[in-house]
Amino acid sequence: MNDRLEFIEYFLEFSVILTGYSRFHLQGTDQVSSYFDTVRNVVGDDLFAELLNTFHGLDLKAKSEGDESILTNGLRLDILGSEKLGPIARNIIKLWYVATWYPLPKAWRDNFGTKEKDGTFVVSPQAYPEGLLWPTLGVNPPAAKAPGYATWSDPPKVSLNS
Repeated sequence: MNDRLEFIEYFLEFSVILTGYSRFHLQGTDQVSSYFDTVRNVVGDDLFAELLNTFHGLDLKAKSEGDESILTNGLRLDILGSEKLGPIARNIIKLWYVATWYPLPKAWRDNFGTKEKDGTFVVSPQAYPEGLLWPTLGVNPPAAKAPGYATWSDPPKVSLNS
């Protein structure tokens, strides 16, 4: 990957589409570089560049033609539906939500090779409380972020009508 900053931009835009969270929110987790490096270190420069270039090409085409469905359909068919790129993209989603890299599927490893660093691991202690799982559920990560000053003094407010 010759131009790291350019590829980090592609990764961030790709992550926005994959997670449904805004660029602002993802940057606010302070995990963009860490997750970028994690994926690159596990799958290697060539595969990661192929994934990000595929996404970027779809994104450029959709913008130039003013047709968002090009990106949506391309993401579904050319990336998530790809035997090669799909498992990596799905792992990126898991990474953002639970701060954990899970091994790529056995079928993927059989076809594209076992990667030395491909195993289950939490990226870092800082990543766990920033996982997107917590804001998606509307809760704070257990034992990692306080609910706020003196909130323990009030009974929990749980809406049963949701």
